Amino acid sequence: MNIKIIAFALLFSASLQAQTKVWFDTDIMIGMPDKTPREVDDGVTLIMALKQAQIEIVGISSITYVDYSYDVINKILKWHNKGAAIPVYKGSPKADDLGVENDGTRALYNALKKEELTILALGPMTNIATLIQNHPDIIPQIEKISICAARTPGLLFNPGNGKLNVFDYNYELDNKSMDVVLNSPIPLVFAGYEPSSYTHIGNIDLASLDLNEEADKWLFDIVQPWMEKNEMFFGVRGFIPFDCSTLGVITHPDYFTYYKDIPIQVNYKKNDALIVQPNKPFKNFLEVSYKFKSKKKVDYAIRALQGFEEKILETLSVKN
Repeated sequence: MNIKIIAFALLFSASLQAQTKVWFDTDIMIGMPDKTPREVDDGVTLIMALKQAQIEIVGISSITYVDYSYDVINKILKWHNKGAAIPVYKGSPKADDLGVENDGTRALYNALKKEELTILALGPMTNIATLIQNHPDIIPQIEKISICAARTPGLLFNPGNGKLNVFDYNYELDNKSMDVVLNSPIPLVFAGYEPSSYTHIGNIDLASLDLNEEADKWLFDIVQPWMEKNEMFFGVRGFIPFDCSTLGVITHPDYFTYYKDIPIQVNYKKNDALIVQPNKPFKNFLEVSYKFKSKKKVDYAIRALQGFEEKILETLSVKN
């Protein structure tokens, strides 16, 4: 056999082996009609994930606003998924029913019975914790979970010019479910506000979108109200694509710096986001520090390095 053909076959085989199979669990709200614009980063992250050769999405489950998210996920898949059909399932509708099975948890369990998967967790942990709590037998099939949550002690969630502190939404909306995940032996990597704060997407960054194409025009138009809201509250027009980092540590791990095997624990402290949570003078914080004595250790992304923002924009401009 021609040696060039052999070399190509080996390279092709290696590329297939390097592909990570992912389950996508998301609280996607992009474009949801409401009194106020909803965050767009889950939608941007899904579009990115569909254009990444490094991963294969085997299934998608929703968390909160599941009726709306079911439709918008399928709209995005219609535009951007050019491979095998990806099934979409409705998960926990309000992230307050830990232990209650739903279509999403049942589908994830069946998928894990077939093969090992990495779970991309972009919202509260209700679906995943329900799976772990109800089916501990399936835990060895979970390679790792990448989670958008947590912080280092003293870190304020104050995007933009720092006028307003916000809170660790994915953790605080259902901290009981996060406790279930933390008490499991599953390898965890956290990539949330802290690394994402080094990236920022504005209109000029979206110039590579082709506004003559329906999918790109939809994305461009749908992010404008979210940018305006960010300008109103944080003084900067644009947005931090939080969940892109949660995906990025799987697809582009070398574009981040990490605290490896760092203890993680819950600490009850004075609330630092009282403007948006006026009725919570104290609350639980999910924090990482090498000073903690917790037995549970995780990998924690500290910073998205120069070039990752460009990777986001390059991926969004890829034509399927």
